[in-house]
Amino acid sequence: MAIRSYQKIYPSFDESCYIDESAIVIGKVECGKDVSIWPLVVARGDVNYIQIGHRSNIQDGSVLHVSRISSKNPQGFPLIIGSDVTVGHQCMLHGCILGNRILVGMGAIVMDGAVVLDDVIIGAGSVVPPNKTLASGYVYVGNPVRQIRPLTQDERDFLSVSASNYVVLKNEYLLETQENDSRS
Repeated sequence: MAIRSYQKIYPSFDESCYIDESAIVIGKVECGKDVSIWPLVVARGDVNYIQIGHRSNIQDGSVLHVSRISSKNPQGFPLIIGSDVTVGHQCMLHGCILGNRILVGMGAIVMDGAVVLDDVIIGAGSVVPPNKTLASGYVYVGNPVRQIRPLTQDERDFLSVSASNYVVLKNEYLLETQENDSRS
């Protein structure tokens, strides 16, 4: 895995995390317990910070980035991802805030200043424009994204199940890595 510093700041993650050897994680990236970062993910916490909550998973080919602090935007736009968040394959998350128990569908884009509240599904290929807030408890789809309906109870339940499934999967990968290391 490529864990790199930026201006002498290294990523930090718990030993329970899985970071695939093909992922690139740079700078101020903080991962909670049981986070998984899958193949070909790039997480660049260089000009601001990235925070990923417990049990969240970032799937293959996704890009995580931030916006620089400036005189016009004194906080810049960090990337904050809550707990139990599933980020599907090839998503782009840029300087946004995601709450807890969210599914970001494959290929979705969430842009600077967007805020996604808890318990949300963002459909595959959707685009959340800058500074848009998505209310809790709904499914959103489209470009630009629009609210289509409330989540069903099964969908609400699935949000935590999806995160739990990825904890189980990353544990299997960690075990296999440990077994392979002991054979070397």
